[in-house]
Amino acid sequence: MPEIRHQPIAPTRLQRLCPGERIDAHRHDDHQVVYAGRGALAVTTDAGSWVAPATRAIWVPAGTVHAHRAYGSLDLHLAGIPVSEDPLGLKSPTVLVVGSLLRELIVAYTRRAGGGPEFARLRAVLLDELASSPRQPLCVPQPEDPVLGAVCDILRRDPGDPRTLAELGREVGASDRTLSRLFRREVGMSFPQWRTQLRLQHALILLAHKESVTAVAHACGWSSASTFIDVFRRAFGHTPGSHPREQPPRS
Repeated sequence: MPEIRHQPIAPTRLQRLCPGERIDAHRHDDHQVVYAGRGALAVTTDAGSWVAPATRAIWVPAGTVHAHRAYGSLDLHLAGIPVSEDPLGLKSPTVLVVGSLLRELIVAYTRRAGGGPEFARLRAVLLDELASSPRQPLCVPQPEDPVLGAVCDILRRDPGDPRTLAELGREVGASDRTLSRLFRREVGMSFPQWRTQLRLQHALILLAHKESVTAVAHACGWSSASTFIDVFRRAFGHTPGSHPREQPPRS
């Protein structure tokens, strides 16, 4: 098992990552806001995975063992928040909607890392904006049950797999009724809900690699591009064609 790095202070900085570049598993004694100004960012823990485009940030609570991966070229804004200042009160990572004000606050905070009263005032406004930012259930949980885990692994390898739960069950030796019950118990959602979350994550990754909307729809298992566009719009508030894949980096 690879060693998990312990970084007591969560860094506050801008870090540029190349496509596919990873930051290995680590943990901080501070909270951290992780925001990709362009591309798509994946945060993974033992409990599941979160993928955020440039309109979303990920809140990582203090003590959470997590790893990062870049999809597309990433401007990665890392904002450390002292553990004593917790505007969200969350125990697991959460995806937050990033409006124009929150975006500017995160960018400014990660570029002015330091001390003094001016930085403290900036952090206070950032904390207020984080507290009011809408949260989105964009996690794909990882179950502990080995049988359900086998089903989830099949779909993670190919999110576009069209098979029903009963058909997947025959491959792993479990009935669809048993698997349906396990989905509710283990991950807190139904099989269609979990698969939709997985497909949306995969869609964000493909969009970050500049795949066309039609190609993404078929690769992720939607019956048509229009169906994919409707699901994507409901989840993110905009169409995949207007997905901000290339927000220009700032010097």
